[in-house]
Amino acid sequence: MITTIHKIRLWLFQHFELLCWIGAFVALFFLPENKSETSLCIFSALGFSKCPGCGIGHSMHYAMRAEWMLSLKYHPLGILAVFILLNRIRQLIIQIKLT
Repeated sequence: MITTIHKIRLWLFQHFELLCWIGAFVALFFLPENKSETSLCIFSALGFSKCPGCGIGHSMHYAMRAEWMLSLKYHPLGILAVFILLNRIRQLIIQIKLT
């Protein structure tokens, strides 16, 4: 017999990728704008001054708020990344509806 808790766990396991992308978008949308003391960048931790991915989080934050020029200032691919990830979320939702 499958309990309700087991059903919830199974649903969460099956839709883990979708939940992660939605969580990432919510976190990026509410990203503090003036906080830059910490960085998760491995290149910054190793002492490199430039990294090809640095700034994409802030760029995506501003793209989600339709501040296009600020988005481009932080990283030129941030706007494209938002659209690619939104498309992936759409694909996952469609996949859920079909099953």
